[in-house]
Amino acid sequence: MGQENIYYATGRRKTAVARTWLKPGKGEIIINDRPMHEYFKVDTARQITAQALELTNTMGNFDIRVNVKGGGVVGQAGAVRHGITQALFQVNPDFRQILKRAGFVKRDPRKKERDKYGQKGARARFQFSKR
Repeated sequence: MGQENIYYATGRRKTAVARTWLKPGKGEIIINDRPMHEYFKVDTARQITAQALELTNTMGNFDIRVNVKGGGVVGQAGAVRHGITQALFQVNPDFRQILKRAGFVKRDPRKKERDKYGQKGARARFQFSKR
C-alpha cells in the first residue's frame, strides 16, 4: 500500500515520549494533529524540534507526524528532536556522525530527582535550630 518510504522512531526526554513518522514530502511538521507552530507556542521549543533537520540540511524534504505525550514543553520538544534524529538514521546512516557530534543521538538521561521523605524536597532540608 505504498508505505515503503515511511520511517518510524521513538524519542524520549525526561518523562516525555514522542512517536515519530517521517515520509518524503514538502516539510510539514504535525505534532498531535496540530501544526508545529500551533502546538509549540514557545519559540525555543520549535527551534529544538527542528535542530536535527537543520543540521542534516533536510528541512523541507520530509513530512513529519509526531504523537507526543508526557512531560512539559521543553521535555516534549527534546523527545521530538530525539525521535526525528532516530528516524533520520533509517533514511541515511551517514547522518549519524553529524548528529552524534551535535549530541542528539543519545537520549538525555537527566530526570527530576525525587523528593525525599520527611524533607522539603530532593536536596533542600528544613532549617536546623539549635535552640
